[in-house]
Amino acid sequence: MSLRGAKRAQIPRFARDRLRNPVDAAVSRDRHAPAGLATTEVVKKYLPITLLIILLGLAGYIVGQKNGGTINISGGQGDGKNNDTASNNEPKLPRSPISGLACANAERRPMAVILAADAVTRPLSGISEADLVFNMPVITDSMTRLMAVYVCGFPKEIGSVRSSRHDFIPLARGLDAIFVHWGGSHFALDELAKDAADNIDALKNPYNAFFRKSGIASPHNGFTSGTRLFEAAQKMGYRLAGNFGGYPHLAEGATSSATTTKTLNIAFPGSFAIKYVYDPEDNSYWRWRGGSKEIDKNTGQQVEAKNVAIMIAASRQIEGQYNDVDVEGSGQARIYRNGEEILGTWKKDAAKQTSKLFFYDRASKEIKFIAGQIWVEVVQPNQAVSWK
Repeated sequence: MSLRGAKRAQIPRFARDRLRNPVDAAVSRDRHAPAGLATTEVVKKYLPITLLIILLGLAGYIVGQKNGGTINISGGQGDGKNNDTASNNEPKLPRSPISGLACANAERRPMAVILAADAVTRPLSGISEADLVFNMPVITDSMTRLMAVYVCGFPKEIGSVRSSRHDFIPLARGLDAIFVHWGGSHFALDELAKDAADNIDALKNPYNAFFRKSGIASPHNGFTSGTRLFEAAQKMGYRLAGNFGGYPHLAEGATSSATTTKTLNIAFPGSFAIKYVYDPEDNSYWRWRGGSKEIDKNTGQQVEAKNVAIMIAASRQIEGQYNDVDVEGSGQARIYRNGEEILGTWKKDAAKQTSKLFFYDRASKEIKFIAGQIWVEVVQPNQAVSWK
């Protein structure tokens, strides 16, 4: 039952029938009653059973209301990425508040998983199924790390899972996500020790949520899956229903007027350099990293984004190889969708870690995304970005 459906939960039909007229219901079901059997005898015979069924129905109804319904943790995106209707006139599927795609899991709480960006860990598993992915430097002007956020997607394998940095925590909390990581910097772990966010730490490996794969050198061999994460979250007592208000999306059927292929280059160093090639035929941005296609190991297919947001935020080294990125406050932004570049700003309330990360155009109107995967690239103010 969906969360919304829980509010409209009904007593099962068989219980409603008996509530209306338990005596008639009992008599009508006794098709093989001996001739001449008095109605009072039928009542005596079936009334205890009828009352038991009614009580069970009422108990189920009360429990359903108390628990707020159930959350689907079985995975899957429904019959198709953009199919929001089911067969046989079934109700429309709800849409992910992040990607805008229709799926059975849309009301589920997001999982934000820290992933490696090192060349040795490529191709990553499950990256194409994320609703949204952040790519952010963990060393200023150097290496990056990813945070993949899953709502609709339910990958059979996710990895390589890596350690957290404190900058990712407010971004995850702003999406109402459960934060998933393999240890972290002491800045991040100190923050999480204050109960800053519901999190699943692979160093503790609650309920075997994580595993290591043979044939891959440590620390790059840490993996998990959608099923493992949600089963662990459930057993840890975390809320599974999502509360994120969502991003706005363009109306169904909105299409691009772009007719030419363009390339978005983001000048991260060496193997971390990013390129998106826009294809007007499918209105998608195909991702490249370090000169090679960004491939999902689970599918063997190249990652296809529908939206790319450049979030310009300063960072600085604060201790050894640990840096601090200004992901709270405001700054300049560039948004790419429908083959167009939109100049604007980003904003996140620095006084409230759970605040939403907003993207606005120059008219201060919130950006509407195309339904599909969103990538947010966090870059330095002086970092080269080209669109041509």
